Amino acid sequence: MGNTFGNLFRLTTFGESHGKYIGGVIDGCPSNIEIDFESIQNKLNRRKPGQSKITTQRNENDKVEFLSGIFEGKTLGTPIGFIIKNKDAKSKDYLHLKNTYRPSHADFTYQAKYGIRDYRGGGRASARETVCRVVAGAIAEQILNQKGIQLFAYVSSVGKIKLKKHYQDLDLSNTYNNIVRCPEMSCANEMINEIKKVAKDGDTIGGEITAVAKNIPAGIGEPVFDKLSATLAKAMLSINAVHSFKYGFHNRDISSAKGSQVNDVLINSAGVTETNFSGGIVGGISNGNDIYFTVSFKPVSTIMKDQKTINKDGNKIKIAGKGRHDACVVPRAVPIVESMMSLCLLDYCLLNKN
Repeated sequence: MGNTFGNLFRLTTFGESHGKYIGGVIDGCPSNIEIDFESIQNKLNRRKPGQSKITTQRNENDKVEFLSGIFEGKTLGTPIGFIIKNKDAKSKDYLHLKNTYRPSHADFTYQAKYGIRDYRGGGRASARETVCRVVAGAIAEQILNQKGIQLFAYVSSVGKIKLKKHYQDLDLSNTYNNIVRCPEMSCANEMINEIKKVAKDGDTIGGEITAVAKNIPAGIGEPVFDKLSATLAKAMLSINAVHSFKYGFHNRDISSAKGSQVNDVLINSAGVTETNFSGGIVGGISNGNDIYFTVSFKPVSTIMKDQKTINKDGNKIKIAGKGRHDACVVPRAVPIVESMMSLCLLDYCLLNKN
């Protein structure tokens, strides 16, 4: 039913934006893994609302409570159940949407599919659901780190403001030193000012996040339909507001290039290549080089301006934006991208018995 991700390491999430709880079940987690709970909470804090002046001011502490699958700080190999309480839901802010469909939201499509919808905060279609992905992704990342695999993600553009440097020329440890999650401070300041300007105008703006996985061994992935690149794309496109995914080929339009310009020449038996235009994946299988990709996010659909729409009876009406919303989603989406990357890569490592 579309609520589960993964093959061997599987996450199923449940709950709505303004329900009592939101949570998940992780199945297939290896046993005897010592869990760093503080690290999980740090990841959640990086995603949670109300953390800065450029994010929604919904005040959730996002404290995770584990219900099963962990004993004396270690995984048992049994399903890990967890919940997070929704403490600051203001459902009254959404009463005017009970019989109205917001432009570019999932209101109409959920009604068309189910014949009923939870209009409070978007219900199941809300980005609130992604908090569950961060819990599971944080556990997956800890297991990957034990294998020597390192994962990074950072904001690489907001609107027309783009970070032009390649990830290899950046100090990625600086990513969380500012509220927009860009590792270059001068560019970060421009992005922050742009978001503030857009928010003041009652509008929203999109952006991009770049992600990197280091020390992935060659041979991870499956041929044909279950290519590693295809599953990464599915993972990223499942995130709210994501509308495109591309891997490799930094600052080069591959579709207009020549083969002689973008072919990666092998230089040793470990799979290392002179260049890495392929983004670490060839034929849907990792080649031993860094995996890197970029995820594009559309502007948040709720804007503080009057818009035309229709109600459930098909009558044309005007709707005004209300409630607490992000003017730009990408700063809070960085840990979500990291988490979905972790879930995907750990699942494929387990499939390949790495």
